[in-house]
Amino acid sequence: MSSLKDSSRPFTVIVEGNIGSGKTTFLQHFDQFDNVCVLAEPIHLWRNCDGHNLLSLLYQDIKKWSFTFQSYVQLTMLQYHTKKTPHPIKLMERSMFSARYCFVEQMKRDGVLSDASAAVIDRHFTWIKDNTNVDVDLIVYLRTTPQVVFERMMARNREEEKSVSFDYLKSLHDIHEDWLFHKTLFSTPAPVLILDANQDKATIHQEYLKSEQIILNRTVAVGS
Repeated sequence: MSSLKDSSRPFTVIVEGNIGSGKTTFLQHFDQFDNVCVLAEPIHLWRNCDGHNLLSLLYQDIKKWSFTFQSYVQLTMLQYHTKKTPHPIKLMERSMFSARYCFVEQMKRDGVLSDASAAVIDRHFTWIKDNTNVDVDLIVYLRTTPQVVFERMMARNREEEKSVSFDYLKSLHDIHEDWLFHKTLFSTPAPVLILDANQDKATIHQEYLKSEQIILNRTVAVGS
């Protein structure tokens, strides 16, 4: 079987962090640069899969829809990972890696995704990694505290987030920390740049500047 991997791809950065960590704001900052392709999380696809709002269904009954939703998330993130662009730099909001290592992992721990369903997702995930070019060059981890992101989530008052509890955000925080900060949960597919994302929009700009030179010059000089 021939591999689908393609050596020609842009310098790829995945932006990771908890709900409300400021990923969208970070991507908006880099959208001003002509040589950067910015791909926001494909929520619009999750809200309309042939007319079905999978995101809404997930929040209505997470145990019933967790496998369906995460299977589609994996597909749409794969499409973003492999999306062609004339730009030399690609910035993605989240990735198929955080989908598996954070959100599927959380569902397994919460008992809303069966072992059999998780095994199917893992088989797909492993095949994708082995046979397609989903390599990344840098992970930007927008590091926050659970309290900060909970307050932000409450303030923005999105309909689909009203059922998200502080305890869930805390659990997601712990998984992100173990994966990207402590590096004790899963391997990281690229070096990790950690930014303090607890700051408000007025002061976070200085944190963004820390990543500009690395991303725009396509040089990775952070601890792996």
